[in-house]
Amino acid sequence: MVDKPHLDEEALAELQDVMEDEFEMLIQTYLKDSKERIESLKAAMNDGDADAFAKTAHSFKGSCINIGAPRLGALCRIAEKAGQGERLSDAPPVLVAIEAEFERVTGALHTLMAGGAG
Repeated sequence: MVDKPHLDEEALAELQDVMEDEFEMLIQTYLKDSKERIESLKAAMNDGDADAFAKTAHSFKGSCINIGAPRLGALCRIAEKAGQGERLSDAPPVLVAIEAEFERVTGALHTLMAGGAG
């Protein structure tokens, strides 16, 4: 469906260099915000609120791209387009894919932080 890496390790390495000691805090904040955004996406889908769904997906996409999670960002783009096109019937499988990818990204980021503390 989306042929992008789970993590952009170059982008993350750059972020780690720039953020230094703040990097772990940044990652934790991203993970916490992402969980909230996934809940917001579910709520908007259940409420049939295509506009809120598109806006949440858009902001989630931006944070994924900034943190170096391109595949998750691409999935959010698909969700955003579904919301913009008032096609919330397309939302459930995309949301399942977003949740699954978020789990992978979470695991990969935890591994990176555990091993990458240099």
